[in-house]
Amino acid sequence: MEEVVTGDNVSMNTLEDLQFQNTYASLPDVFHERVKPTPFPNPYLVSVNPAAAKLLNIDVKEWTRPEFAEYFCGAKLLPGSDPIAMLYSGHQFGHYVPQLGDGRAILLGEVRNQKGERWELQLKGAGLTRFSRDGDGRAVMRSTIREYLCGEAMHGLGIPTTRSLCIVAGEEVVWRETPEPGAMLLRMAPTHVRFGSFEVFYYRRQHEYLKTLADYVIEYHYPHLVGEENGYARLLHEVAVRTGHLVAQWQAVGWAHGVLNTDNMSILGLTMDYGPFGFMERYDPTFICNHSDHHGRYSFQNQPDIGYWNIRALARALSPFVEEADVNATPEVYEKAMTGKYAELMRAKLGLVEAHAGDDKLVTDLLNLMDSSRADYTTLFRVLGTIRQVSSTVPSEFRDQFLHREACDDWTARYRERLRAEKSDDAERQARMDHVNPKYILRNHLAQRAITQAVQQKDYSEIDRLLNLLSDPFTEQLGMEAYAAPPPPGEPSIIVSCSS
Repeated sequence: MEEVVTGDNVSMNTLEDLQFQNTYASLPDVFHERVKPTPFPNPYLVSVNPAAAKLLNIDVKEWTRPEFAEYFCGAKLLPGSDPIAMLYSGHQFGHYVPQLGDGRAILLGEVRNQKGERWELQLKGAGLTRFSRDGDGRAVMRSTIREYLCGEAMHGLGIPTTRSLCIVAGEEVVWRETPEPGAMLLRMAPTHVRFGSFEVFYYRRQHEYLKTLADYVIEYHYPHLVGEENGYARLLHEVAVRTGHLVAQWQAVGWAHGVLNTDNMSILGLTMDYGPFGFMERYDPTFICNHSDHHGRYSFQNQPDIGYWNIRALARALSPFVEEADVNATPEVYEKAMTGKYAELMRAKLGLVEAHAGDDKLVTDLLNLMDSSRADYTTLFRVLGTIRQVSSTVPSEFRDQFLHREACDDWTARYRERLRAEKSDDAERQARMDHVNPKYILRNHLAQRAITQAVQQKDYSEIDRLLNLLSDPFTEQLGMEAYAAPPPPGEPSIIVSCSS
């Protein structure tokens, strides 16, 4: 196939033209296992993400080729790829597990696009590796669809995340609690190195490999630190800041990860390893999205503290090369970054431009009212922008969210006073708020509808519809009002676990 040149002078290429550079595979063998994916029989394409394909400069015509599904289910290897499974360990629910690693994910290699950006292509559900332990190395269609959609939903919300190129399925059944259709996800990120990648060498006392990994991460992902004095301490500082900002963004949008083990924490501050995640619908700070989390360690309200705990674990892992004072200070760096970013984001959600004394209490009091009424988190912040300073009434779509109407009226009066204090313009404020308070999120019942149609009917149209909708969650789209609404009354609750 000939190279296609788009209007913006970016060449779109065939799959065989992808330019691989396998830097992680070139590290010593202790960092990984070379292993080939185990393909599905008769693979076929379920969905492809145009935005991710564009990042790799893949021509749209490539999607119709049978080789597309074959390459991304492991039946064929892309020229230049060097498949590996990565080694790491981690703290799971607070307990250290000496060896984890990619038990069902295989890194095909790194592709450099025409902008010079490096993207690792990782095939999730690709079969057994030596890190699979008691697993089967597979992923089910259900969890694959959820990760595929949520990664793009988070990107649409402006939250750092791994991306996904496509879902491929085949004629293979995977056993979990019941038999389910299997699927593979092609996941993308600049790197999949995680906190646990460092922990494994720290706890093995293999400091030479720990240094090799730190030098690798600095060279390829924090190049401004190359040759800098105290480079490892500065790396730790920057990871703490990025992680603090990431957790603040989760909190502001009302999203819970569900399994914030250190092996699920990205060294780049990306959202990664989507499992039993959930967007809050009715506001509940104790929200637990993982039914396996019996004690609520990873509840929504605990995420900031878990981020602190995990950063402290990373600091300990880098302690052989970082001064004790910097190790001890790192969690506070995270906390300052997280709380500062969260305050900034919540002011923006309220349409406030300036920082005033009392803003934190205004936010907290609103959240407490929402908690007591179980108001819908996303809907309430979206309609908050409709409040006008000159009106003596409160819009019903806002007021009706609360059980305690008088308390709502009192809070609204304070909010209007606060808006007047910075001479806010109502129209401009609502426009700003509509760019930070999404109209659409990946509600569980929406994801489940796409899953049910895919699994029971092999109808994948709802996946693509949601993918398109969630890529622009702030803009109201014609005919999609039902996608912004909470689940219908009587809709059964959806229980999500780590099982995938």
